[in-house]
Amino acid sequence: MILAEFGLPVVAETRNGHKYEIFKFVDGYSAGAKAGRAVFHGAADVLTLGLWEVVGTPTEGVFSGDEMAFQLRYDKDDRVDEVVALKH
Repeated sequence: MILAEFGLPVVAETRNGHKYEIFKFVDGYSAGAKAGRAVFHGAADVLTLGLWEVVGTPTEGVFSGDEMAFQLRYDKDDRVDEVVALKH
């Protein structure tokens, strides 16, 4: 389930008999929220004859999401037994 949600780990190693993996991802908006924002920006562009781009484009760059990183440690049965937030 972890791989399906976050993709492949950026680091995978074994230390002290435990498997460790580090995952990085951008915590952003859901697909529905992205679609709603795109519709709003499109409508604002039309209504302002393109002037919205001056405000909208930099705003989207700031609110595109936060980079997150977590380290997972697995037990002998390959179940996650520890999660450490490295960047949030």
